[in-house]
Amino acid sequence: MRSLILILLTFGSMAIAADEPNKNHFLNTDVFQLEMAADPQISPDGSRIAYARRSNDIMTDRTRSNIWIVDAQGGQHRPLMSGTDSYTSPRWSPDGTRLAYVSSAEGRGPELYVRWMQSGQTALLSNLPTSPSSITWSPDGTQIAFSALVKSEGTKLAKAPAKPEGAEWAPPVIVIDKIYYRGDGRGYIEPGYSHVFVIPADGGTPRQVTSGDFNHTGQMTWSPDGENIVLSANRNDDWEYKTRNTGLWSVNVASGEMRQLTDRDGPDSSPVYSPDGSKIAYLGYDDKLMGYHNNNAYVMDVSDGSIEELTTEFDRSVNAVQWAGSSSRLYISYDDRGVRHIATLSMAGRIDSIADDVGGTGVSRPYTGGGFSVANNGAYAYSAGTPYRPADIAAGRRGDSANKLTNLNDDLLAHKTLGEVEEITWTSVGGLEVQGWIVRPPDFDPEKQYPLILEIHGGPFAAYGPAFSVETQLYAAAGYVVLYTNPRGSTSYGDAFANEIHHNYPGQDYDDLIAGVDAVIARGYVDEEQLFVTGGSGGGVLSAWIVGKTDKFAAAVVAKPVINWTSEALYSDISRTVPGYWFEKLPWEDPEEYWRRSPLSLVGNVNTPTMLITGENDYRTPMPESEQYYQALKLRKIDSALVRVPESSHGIASRPSNQIAKVDNILAWFEKYRKE
Repeated sequence: MRSLILILLTFGSMAIAADEPNKNHFLNTDVFQLEMAADPQISPDGSRIAYARRSNDIMTDRTRSNIWIVDAQGGQHRPLMSGTDSYTSPRWSPDGTRLAYVSSAEGRGPELYVRWMQSGQTALLSNLPTSPSSITWSPDGTQIAFSALVKSEGTKLAKAPAKPEGAEWAPPVIVIDKIYYRGDGRGYIEPGYSHVFVIPADGGTPRQVTSGDFNHTGQMTWSPDGENIVLSANRNDDWEYKTRNTGLWSVNVASGEMRQLTDRDGPDSSPVYSPDGSKIAYLGYDDKLMGYHNNNAYVMDVSDGSIEELTTEFDRSVNAVQWAGSSSRLYISYDDRGVRHIATLSMAGRIDSIADDVGGTGVSRPYTGGGFSVANNGAYAYSAGTPYRPADIAAGRRGDSANKLTNLNDDLLAHKTLGEVEEITWTSVGGLEVQGWIVRPPDFDPEKQYPLILEIHGGPFAAYGPAFSVETQLYAAAGYVVLYTNPRGSTSYGDAFANEIHHNYPGQDYDDLIAGVDAVIARGYVDEEQLFVTGGSGGGVLSAWIVGKTDKFAAAVVAKPVINWTSEALYSDISRTVPGYWFEKLPWEDPEEYWRRSPLSLVGNVNTPTMLITGENDYRTPMPESEQYYQALKLRKIDSALVRVPESSHGIASRPSNQIAKVDNILAWFEKYRKE
């Protein structure tokens, strides 16, 4: 029997007193009906877009991905690969006649397939022991490059004696000698290194083209002559410790010879050759050991290796870069004030936004997100979302406005009254302007008084925005006003705003959040006696910090938090980030600072009833973080509960039923302290 599952408050029904939920509002079971359009891939001629259509299977409790296609005018919308198996990563051949993709069909592990678009015939290309990623066609369409893990035996210190025939001994010991030995969502890391392979596009044997005890992952690009592949890798002797110090490398496909193209203290990634082969665009930054760095766009001249930074004066981080159908202009994406944009970027550094509704691919909480792709003629396709719809497919051309091509959720959400989302700004300490969004309950009456939930994002270097969110809509449907915000430390407001919390987190971000709550109260429709707070990951840190600083809230739910920075630094999978980037020194060199910024240091002040919820397999903010805080609260006789999510890593809402259970338990905890 599983231990320490201390409380399961509700599941499968909304916790809104004894009343039946209003079926015209968003319901917890509607999670199984939502669909999201992700990974839009426009054909080379710009006429069609293939994309991954994600949906939640109520029988398997998993998110399934099928591949659909729609033409650039929104017609001929139909499935290409669909069924109970998942199909992901659609990638067009250079001539647009074939589509490569990854699937676990036929009872196999993830394998590489190709579909011939005219005939609809498909072929299994690979027979791989590990999953392929970063699929990239050669310019002539004869080969496909991908990266995959090459397993190794790992370290062995002693040779076990031979066991008698038929004996059943314990499994052999596992020797760990790497600093990064387990990862959230991965568990204990299998020994081995990721390498680049090429395989004939008509099927055959994959051939490994990179070598060495280094990892080669992420976006890669072929030279126009098909002789070389440019990729990002950290091949330095100290790569295990300075993980961000990646550079661009060119590998000769025939010989495997590797040549380093960039070398600086900082990451270089996402390379893409210009159509004429004269330039390589890529992203990166100089690592100054700050908590946050803006990602910049660069262009390298292939002939002489000279490099020009195009976004020197642009105080936003570039998320992605592609050539805009020519060798003189780029498309980039970036986040600005909680909104993801697609923009053109000239070789002179001029930036012009052409789309500002990118997002909607992650629906649990209202984070920024979404991607795009570009055709040979400069046409583009992207995932488009709104506060009231998850991602659809949109497409456009430079000089013309983009058009939304799909309406995946209108059959569900057009018949629902959702909580209205409104932007709000306020001034916090130091005169800093802070932005947030209010979600009001459906059928909102400004003359009434409502309870309020403050919902805090993680990261801490991340951003919320006006995006569809399952959690905020369910809170609103339960009768709460919801406030979600981007306090200092959030991205999309520039380098200085994010680094307001450099070596000072938690800090004045607390003041930003409290000032935001007060700004909503001042509107007159919030009951000051019914304030509630929750947040996950970095938001869990701040939720626990808040209840240690104020008794303003009637109840709190602290999700997957860091409670003790010393144990987080030495037990989590981000042990190479916490010291150096988030703290100046190692824990034993400055224990007072680690303790000062730990919510556990304030637990003696807590009077707020507090629930914790964390995944049992969370290695990012491991379960012992929550258990420390829970035990401390219990020793102080504070009303508290610990909810463990079995088989879940840091993304506790990654399975649909867990998403429902998370929200239902949070609402049930708040309901205990909510007044009629």
